[in-house]
Amino acid sequence: MTLKSSETSYNSKVFCSGINHTRRIPVHLRSVFAMLYLVGLGLADETDITVRGLEIVKKAERVYLEAYTSILLVDKEKLEAFYGRPVIVADRELVETGSDDILQDADKVDVAFLVVGDPFGATTHTDLVLRARELGIKTSTVPNASIISAIGCTGLQLYNFGQTVSMVFFTETWKPSSFYDRVKENVQLGFHTLMLLDIKVKEQSVENMARGRKIYEPPRYMTVAQCASQMLEIEEERKEGVYGPTSLAIGAARVGAPDQNLTVGTLKELCDVDMGKPLHSLVLLGQKTHDLERDYIREFAVNKTTFDEAWKANYGTSS
Repeated sequence: MTLKSSETSYNSKVFCSGINHTRRIPVHLRSVFAMLYLVGLGLADETDITVRGLEIVKKAERVYLEAYTSILLVDKEKLEAFYGRPVIVADRELVETGSDDILQDADKVDVAFLVVGDPFGATTHTDLVLRARELGIKTSTVPNASIISAIGCTGLQLYNFGQTVSMVFFTETWKPSSFYDRVKENVQLGFHTLMLLDIKVKEQSVENMARGRKIYEPPRYMTVAQCASQMLEIEEERKEGVYGPTSLAIGAARVGAPDQNLTVGTLKELCDVDMGKPLHSLVLLGQKTHDLERDYIREFAVNKTTFDEAWKANYGTSS
């Protein structure tokens, strides 16, 4: 059948036996192939995207970059140069209240939604897929490395991790301690605890929010030192002995990047450590840490003497 030019304005690539064929898809068949793609970007820079993810980005009608649950370690301009196309930054307001804009015509054309790490590292992205389903929009996910898998760079065995918890910035009037109960459960089982540290991107002050002013605070990224300090503050308040100043932990900065930084020490030591640029994470060591894990992480110790003392006193139950 010969197609008119008005029917052939949409490209699709078909891969057969390793050969890249390009064909034209009629306008009336677009909805059959249209899709909302959630594409994981990995953790570091523009080159961490998978080959499949890059192919999707290049052919999508619109490309959004989710930019508030995490950040990539390069700016938007580098992404655009690598992808060869413009990228729309999707902040919290757009994703949570303006999802209709993202999903517009996604039943007719491909839309790519780019997420740092793995697409389902945040419940917000699950919600976006559910809204797409309600509108009859097909969805597909392209996974990638996330901090939850990449934290294996510390040398700790992933199956020895318990629940992952989040640490938010404390204020003078708000110091949530719900994380403490999750950590307690992990500690009781001897598991490591991965702590994801707060980021504040395009946040409004209480005053500006109350006055309806679109004025945003400068970005803030929690450091390992701040996390360790807040942890000890809550332990001092709760006094349940879940952890203490001599508990061992690992600070991880810019995981997956060329300047990745790992530092091991007691929580007291980590309160004073400077791990450089964001993003940071912290792992509280479980009491059943294996000797092989110990041998690996000892290399990154702030002070090997205090490390050995803390290990001898609190750890070393091999399994």
